[in-house]
Amino acid sequence: DVQLVESGGGSVQAGGSLRLSCAGSGYTYSRYCMGWFRQAPGKEREGVAGIYTRGGATYYANSVRGRFTISQDKSNNTLYLTMNSLKPEDTATYYCAADSDPLCTPQQAAVGYNYWGQGTQVTVS
Repeated sequence: DVQLVESGGGSVQAGGSLRLSCAGSGYTYSRYCMGWFRQAPGKEREGVAGIYTRGGATYYANSVRGRFTISQDKSNNTLYLTMNSLKPEDTATYYCAADSDPLCTPQQAAVGYNYWGQGTQVTVS
């Protein structure tokens, strides 16, 4: 099985930066796509960024493109989300996800992912 643990969330002022980490363990070879999603209170979970781990193709939501960067460190099985120029509307619980389907795409919706972390809170004021 695959286990994912997010960290790096916190409170930051608008314009600031944070870097989220997602440490993976178990069957790491089976994670073809990984993504970051977020969910604010009263809102649906939305995709923020995704990456196809084999080739490195990435996807970004329009709302974060140019401000957020998704990256991976295969040597320590960790996925990152570097967030710059944060805005109050970025406030949400952020989740990382993994998909073991080799036909996955980095822009796929949450329903396509079969492994999820517990989430980390990001608050921008």
